[in-house]
Formats: sequence, structure tokens, C-alpha cells
Amino acid sequence: MENKMSIAELTLRSEEIRKRLLEVVYKAKAGHIGGDLSSLNVLTALYLRIMNVDPKNPKMDGRDRFVMSKGHCVEALYCVLEAKGFITKELVDTYGDYLSPLAGHPTVEVPGIEFNSGALGHGLSIGVGCAIAAKMDGKAYRTYVLMGDGEQGEGSIYEAAMAGSNYGLDNLVAFIDRNGLQISDTTENVMKLESIDERWRAFGWDVHDVDGNDMGAIVNCLENIDYSNGKPHMVVLHTTKGFHVSYMENVLKWHHGVPTAEEYAQAIDEITKRIESLKNA
Repeated sequence: MENKMSIAELTLRSEEIRKRLLEVVYKAKAGHIGGDLSSLNVLTALYLRIMNVDPKNPKMDGRDRFVMSKGHCVEALYCVLEAKGFITKELVDTYGDYLSPLAGHPTVEVPGIEFNSGALGHGLSIGVGCAIAAKMDGKAYRTYVLMGDGEQGEGSIYEAAMAGSNYGLDNLVAFIDRNGLQISDTTENVMKLESIDERWRAFGWDVHDVDGNDMGAIVNCLENIDYSNGKPHMVVLHTTKGFHVSYMENVLKWHHGVPTAEEYAQAIDEITKRIESLKNA
């Protein structure tokens, strides 16, 4: 069994992937960069430490499943799949090019992606189906679903919430990327979500609040979940939209957008300095 990456190693890798993400979005001249950045830490933790997946055998029996429900943030997923070894740098460099197999939402043509997703509100239902299938087949794999907080306005999520609890899906972990902003405004101005914790506990879920900007907090939560408690698990990740690019943090316009040459240079400089600091720590 391979050694698990330490928290320090994961933190460094997340910054290296963050730098790569900026490169990909800037080259493609497209991307939902704010949510990419807020969800990057949990994606890094999942693929590089938590999930049982094998880039040499993407369809191996018993692999864990991941559903990127907030599919518009696919750029972050592509960069993490590259870091894990599912896809090559050369392929990721085609993102945004004519006829590239890398679309603006996840598609199953890409190794490591299990489901087409991104029609918001659908991912949790898919995850519930996967978790039920594992129970029916007596399989030990787990299913992980990443949702946005703006996505919580979709009614189908709450049908899935009821089903997850009804069927005792303790092999299912869902995340809400709680960065507080969606395309048009703050989430609370568009459709109030609080109290998220009380809402999901009322549906019968095992709820965890986590600092989604902190790699150690994410890993500690996921490695201490009780996967035999008869309840599906909801991890509310308290994150920052545009995380670790100073001028993007908590700024609504960076829900999507492409940095100018000057903004790109500033972001790369910030991340490069942080990478060097982590390497020398």
C-alpha cells in the first residue's frame, strides 16, 4: 500500500495545482475561476489522499466514486486529475481549443470522470444512486459528491437528501462548497440557506462543519467520519471564493472570468512565492 501524503505535502501540492489552474484558465480564456479556487483543496485531498482510485486502472472494481455536481468548476478537476496521473499535461493544455475532448463540464470521455455532470442539482441524486448500488452489491466503495452553495436552491437536492437518509447511506459523503457567493449575488440575498447545518440534520444526515481552506481540517474530518453509523454524511466546507489569489478573494465578478496579463502575472507571483515558502518550511 502506498504511503499517504502528509498534510504538508498535500498543502504544497494544492498550491502547485493552484498555479497550474491559473495557467490553464488563462490559456483557455475561459473558466469559473472563483469556485475552482475555493474547491481545489478538497479535490486535492480527495484524489491525492482519501479516495481509493487508480489512474492506471480508472475503472477498477471497488474504486471510490466522485461526482462533481458543481460541474462548471471542471478546470479544478482537470488539474487534479492531471496531478493524480489520470490525464496528461498535454491533454489539459488543449482545454479551450477547438475539438478538445475537455469540455466546460465533466464528461465521461475523460479518464477518471465517472459521470457527465454540471446541470446543477443533479449530482447528489447520482451519488445517492451510486451509494445504493454499492449497498445492493455488497461493495465497500464510497461515493463523494461536491456541490456548490448556490446550487442548494435546486429542489432535486432535497429529494436526494430524503432518499439518502431513508436508505441509510453511510457510504455517501456530500460536500457543500460554502463560499457564500454565486453568479449574481451572495447566496443569502438570492436564496437564504442558513442554517445549513440544521437543515441537513433535519433530513437525517451526519453533518460536519469544516474550514475548507485548511487542508489539515479537511483530511481530519474525512478520516474520522463514522462510515457505519447508518447516516449519509454532509461536510459543509467554509471556503473563500477565489481562495489564495488576493484580488479574487470574496469578489463576486470572479465567479467566472479570465485574468488580464497583469492580473495573471500577479497571481502567478503570489502562488510561486507561497510554493517556495512551503518548500523551505
